[in-house]
Amino acid sequence: MEKLDWRSTSGLAKSMGTLVSIAGAFIVTLYKGLPLLLTSSPSNTSHELLLRMSDWVMGGFLLAANSVLASSWLIVQAFMLKKYPAELTVVFFYCFSVAFQSAVVSLVVERDLSSWSLQPNGRLIAILYSGVFGSAFQVGISAWCLHKTGPVFVAMFKPVGIIISIVVGVILLGDTLYLGSLFGAILIVIGFYSLMWGKAKEKKIIEEAVGGSLGSSIKSKQKVPLLQNLSEEI
Repeated sequence: MEKLDWRSTSGLAKSMGTLVSIAGAFIVTLYKGLPLLLTSSPSNTSHELLLRMSDWVMGGFLLAANSVLASSWLIVQAFMLKKYPAELTVVFFYCFSVAFQSAVVSLVVERDLSSWSLQPNGRLIAILYSGVFGSAFQVGISAWCLHKTGPVFVAMFKPVGIIISIVVGVILLGDTLYLGSLFGAILIVIGFYSLMWGKAKEKKIIEEAVGGSLGSSIKSKQKVPLLQNLSEEI
């Protein structure tokens, strides 16, 4: 869905920005390096226990499947909004479908009715927050951006989420900040702004081309004799 012209600076900026951002995400995930900021985390023991119990093969497979399905959903949603530009309707049916599927799976997996209780109040707050901000608000903003800019713009915010998770982990969870995380975050930001610059430049070129074609058509009409111009309009 994205036009790619290797001969133009906008096309090079978009392609190279995407590759650099993805490379930064890989570096953040796979390379630690020297610790830059050491913090005392009360959850180190639970982290070590989680690492020992983790199934990396199954976890990696599920993450890869999630990435492919999320990307496919963005493309399908972009096609749908292009033909049917009604973001609120799309968000409604999406949230309704997710709620219905989640209810069916939960009823099959969890047979204990006491687990469905909303006490204590923290459960109700978590459900409301997840429904309003985790689903409706997030999907609504995503659908609006897809309709305005296309799927590439929305997909490029996924690596930026890795930077946010690093910052939140260091500040709130006491995680250690490593050199690999810092270097990867810098690459993600560089790639992100490179793609955004390429998109903006491409949009400007298209607007100038459209404006030039309209101006030339107006000039050509002005050169036509008045009587012939009126007859064509009639």
